Amino acid sequence: MGLMESRARSIVKAVSYRILGSITTGLIVFVITGKADLSLGVGGLDMAAKIAVYFVHERIWDRIAFGREKPPEYEI
Repeated sequence: MGLMESRARSIVKAVSYRILGSITTGLIVFVITGKADLSLGVGGLDMAAKIAVYFVHERIWDRIAFGREKPPEYEI
């Protein structure tokens, strides 16, 4: 069996991916507008907004039973 992903590793990967995505958004805005302050603002807002949206998305899915399975019962 392979190694399992730890929660800490998943969190670090999610945060690093979000930072990378927001930097990409900021760079695109900079290439289009040539304005560093605007691209930094858009990149920062992009990061904050998407973290908030992801959090709400996860909380909603936490209330949905679709795809969940009952854990097996163990006898002692």
